[in-house]
Amino acid sequence: MQTRTVVDRAAVEVEGVSKHFRLRHTHSLKEALVWTVQGRARTDDFTALHPLDLAIEAGESLALLGRNGSGKSTLLKLLAGVMAPDSGQVRVRGRLAGLLEVGAGFHPDLTGRENVFLNAAILGLSRAQVEERFDDIAAFADIGRFLDTQVRFYSSGMFLRLAFAVAVHTEPDVFLVDEILAVGDEAFRAKCLDRIERLAGEGRTLVVVSHDLPLVERLCSRGVLLDRGRLVADGPVRTAVERLRAAG
Repeated sequence: MQTRTVVDRAAVEVEGVSKHFRLRHTHSLKEALVWTVQGRARTDDFTALHPLDLAIEAGESLALLGRNGSGKSTLLKLLAGVMAPDSGQVRVRGRLAGLLEVGAGFHPDLTGRENVFLNAAILGLSRAQVEERFDDIAAFADIGRFLDTQVRFYSSGMFLRLAFAVAVHTEPDVFLVDEILAVGDEAFRAKCLDRIERLAGEGRTLVVVSHDLPLVERLCSRGVLLDRGRLVADGPVRTAVERLRAAG
């Protein structure tokens, strides 16, 4: 197995990070009583990530690879700060932006326009900065009159358009993407990929989770392969992809 040690002043540092979940099998008092009488466990403990070390240098484009349930999205959420690790530390240097779930960070009762200001503020922009970039954000999203409609009425594709437009216009130092581009239409997906490649070309750090292996080979130079919550390979993306394919 190839591994990399944590380096000084990396853009992203993961040191001894693990994550566990408790899975509940009962969802009502009646079910809990029945399972207890039957002597069945009402919960199971699940380790999504075993203690893991990883460093991502500034300007690297890294793919997190693995089968469903391997821990990829869990690790990405830990990097994003959406979840806290049960052990270890995650450090991210610079402005972080990401697309982890469609509609994440948007308030359903606010319009698209209002959510641009809200989401951009969450990502670290001042109101003056958002106002300066608003026209570019709106043009990139290209959702027309729906910009002034409550986002509760948006399709998943419209959510993606607006969320991606906001995220890339924050000029992030570290950009996280989790399978979300599968939601958009072909033309917008191509526009997103072009912008991601531009970010990478500008020296931004990119972390991608996707089952689209040709896509990650196009976007990333380094691949990290996870299997049941453990890091099993770390090296050139083509090597990691070949190992994943060989595993079936």
